[in-house]
Amino acid sequence: MSFSERLRELDGHAQAELVRTGELSRGDLLRAAIERIERLDGSLGSVAVTSFDRALAQADEPDGPHPEERGPLHGVPFLLKDLGPTVAGMEATMGSRFLKGFVPAQGSELTDRFEAAGLRVLGKARTAEFGVLPTTENTAQGATVNPWDHARSAGGSSGGSAAAVAAGLVPVAHANDAGGSIRIPASNCGVFGLKPTRARTPLGPAVGDLMNGLAAEHVVSRSVRDSAAVLDAISGPAPGDPYWAPPVAAGTFARAVAEGPGRRLRIAFSTRAGSGGRLDPACATAVREAAALCAELGHEVVEAEPAVAFTDLVEPFLVLWAAGVSSAISSFALLSGRTPEPGQFEELTWELYEQGRTLSAAGYLLAVSTLQRAARSLAGFYEGEGERQGRGSRRGYDVLLGPVTSEPAPPLGTFSVGTPRQQLTRAVEFCHETPLANLTGQPAMSVPLHWTEAGLPVGVHATGRFGDEATLFALAAQLEQARPWAHRLPGPGHPRMETRSC
Repeated sequence: MSFSERLRELDGHAQAELVRTGELSRGDLLRAAIERIERLDGSLGSVAVTSFDRALAQADEPDGPHPEERGPLHGVPFLLKDLGPTVAGMEATMGSRFLKGFVPAQGSELTDRFEAAGLRVLGKARTAEFGVLPTTENTAQGATVNPWDHARSAGGSSGGSAAAVAAGLVPVAHANDAGGSIRIPASNCGVFGLKPTRARTPLGPAVGDLMNGLAAEHVVSRSVRDSAAVLDAISGPAPGDPYWAPPVAAGTFARAVAEGPGRRLRIAFSTRAGSGGRLDPACATAVREAAALCAELGHEVVEAEPAVAFTDLVEPFLVLWAAGVSSAISSFALLSGRTPEPGQFEELTWELYEQGRTLSAAGYLLAVSTLQRAARSLAGFYEGEGERQGRGSRRGYDVLLGPVTSEPAPPLGTFSVGTPRQQLTRAVEFCHETPLANLTGQPAMSVPLHWTEAGLPVGVHATGRFGDEATLFALAAQLEQARPWAHRLPGPGHPRMETRSC
């Protein structure tokens, strides 16, 4: 196995350890990742923008902190999603023809935190145009394919990031999530993806809030420990943030991974059909197998589901989406000095932009209040409302397991059929109940525990209490140890799964 291929199998911690011990330099890691991108990404389409010279220049700079003071991901190659955080001087297209060639003068707080943690940005990963669809097939750059089957979707909108991590181009990559955009591509591509609690990570300085708090920033990764280490590095408010998540009770997320749950969790699971009225048997099987595994690990597992369902909340949710898309396009129009025109956008994006421009303030606030009432109802499910155990005590649940999507990764082109409204309906059906965690602000993750007979990964969705990512990380680490997944890699140049030993 070549040097570059050996690195392809390692998570970020393991790669950084090679630098820490002096076996490799930071430049060695970056050059190996660049070689993989140049060799493998032509068939994947995961990378939108490259900035190799900038990253290599950083690698040649003095090492900075003493080795013992560096973070666990120091020197690790990394991709930013081409949606959201910016890098001064690096093209930012948001997956749209409208912004082709746009180079922002200002970077983002989140980018600074990634780089302060030692992550080295090699470029940007492809995204759905303005993050609209749960697939990454934008007309500006082309489709990002699923590394396990090149005829299928990598998911979206963080599909470029998930495909790059699944294929071993980089061990961890930035992703964000306003309706499932971390968890859906993580499920499709067989990597780990956690959406943090609302306002756990900063969005500034350009904005303080996106779509009434639906959006959250984090990463997709090969391992649970990489995800926890990144969230430790980027968590916390920035000056001027309008609100922020509660402190981490466990101290650090890395500690939660290392120590595990430390107690018997009470876990609910549900395989109810989503807004499309159906659930693929593979997705139901994935949930039931995960529930059984949790029981084997000693947790209390109960089949139960909250009264609130995403089916009942689609319309107010889409009001926030239309407002968010319209606001984002208008903001970038001001920054770039460009005037939005229909021919510069995909049909669905333009329809949402136009819809957002015609929304009334009263209609927007009505949608917000409707979703906030539903959020209180869903939060009550975790706190045990309606379920009393003697003398009025409430037990509640630590975690709710369910499907990430209504089916495994669909064929490319699935979401481009029909009118824009039909495309949106199909997308909502595919997303299943996943957007509920955005609505409530709760942390949620996709854990790659199941694989179909055809070799497609199917993630299991797990949602925790507001502010309690630590329990999710601890449980994920347990599951990862019981059913490892990081050794699975798609074979170079081959669309089907090839399993390797680490």
